[in-house]
Amino acid sequence: MAQQTEEISPELEQTPQEQEVVKSLRDHGALPQWRLMWRQFRRHRLALIGLIVLIPIYFIAIFAGFFAPSSADTAHTSLPYAPPQRVHIDSEHGMFVYGYSSTRNTETFEQTFTVDRSKIVDVGWFVHGDEYSILGPIKSDIHLIGPTTAGEPFFLVGADQSGRDLLSRLIHGARVSLSIGLVGVFASFLLGMLIGGISGYLGGTVDNIIQRIIEFIMSIPTLPLWMALSAALPGGWGPLTRYFAITVILSLIGWTGLARDVRGRFLSLREEDFVMAARLDGVGRTGIIFGHMVPSFASHIIASVSMAVPRMILGETSLSFLGLGLQPPAVSWGVLLEGAQNVRAVATAPWLLTPGLAVVVVVLAMNFVGDGLRDAADPYK
Repeated sequence: MAQQTEEISPELEQTPQEQEVVKSLRDHGALPQWRLMWRQFRRHRLALIGLIVLIPIYFIAIFAGFFAPSSADTAHTSLPYAPPQRVHIDSEHGMFVYGYSSTRNTETFEQTFTVDRSKIVDVGWFVHGDEYSILGPIKSDIHLIGPTTAGEPFFLVGADQSGRDLLSRLIHGARVSLSIGLVGVFASFLLGMLIGGISGYLGGTVDNIIQRIIEFIMSIPTLPLWMALSAALPGGWGPLTRYFAITVILSLIGWTGLARDVRGRFLSLREEDFVMAARLDGVGRTGIIFGHMVPSFASHIIASVSMAVPRMILGETSLSFLGLGLQPPAVSWGVLLEGAQNVRAVATAPWLLTPGLAVVVVVLAMNFVGDGLRDAADPYK
């Protein structure tokens, strides 16, 4: 065992603190489970790539007001469907973009934009613009990048049908779309752990009743169930209330799979020797469940939860895209995609489909991370 520990420990010795941990555990002949999980996880290249992608995306979503060039509602009504602007740099103006010239077809009334090199919009870093709040009461108007003169059109990814900067709306929408997945999974996790644990630990009649309920919920087609629950929401609710309602809807649908998984684990663990020893030692039912049984397969739960987050994001996006979820003035990736449901978005304004690309990237990254956690869930294998 000592020889085995010597073989795996050198690549872990990265800092003096880690060296002390490895040295102290070397005498016991094993490393802690979280260290073994990390060793296994970092060998999964796609999982590391997914983690590298997700960390900056979530950081940008948290500080959306700073990273977005403008607020989500700032509109240039004379520039609907304005195309993306290209950033230029020269010695005279520094960083800038050219403005637009527009013409309208007298027969079709279609507005066409062309680059007007006589109109120059100076662009800078850490510029003043629309005011926003940082994590609550803190106010600021500093933006990472934007026009040096507040109010000038600046569309790096183009504008939507109302002349609003799509990049800014995409960043602000990430805050809702990414957080609703985490909140929804957390609620599903609590329901799945509680109901699945009760079903698996008690067994018998309680188990049969709970399993029949789960089978009934899982037998209902997902889309009609979403539509029915969303239609039941009062139309007068505000965006924030509707946001929490959508989270509850997704949670009520998403807990059944985890509950069945937890129930199976409990059925296999409740007759194990360590559980019997805890009972003989006088440990109560709650202590056995949360102190002994749950920690024994916590790594598997982490992997299952990580795989559920992208499903929640897709659920919110689908509901909003169908007009059943969040509605304007709320901003989410699903709401943005709903605004792209027309022929012009595909034919002449393809940048309106950018939120769909963002959804694909985030969901793929989360699935990669989930795969890595699943492979690392049993580090002793």
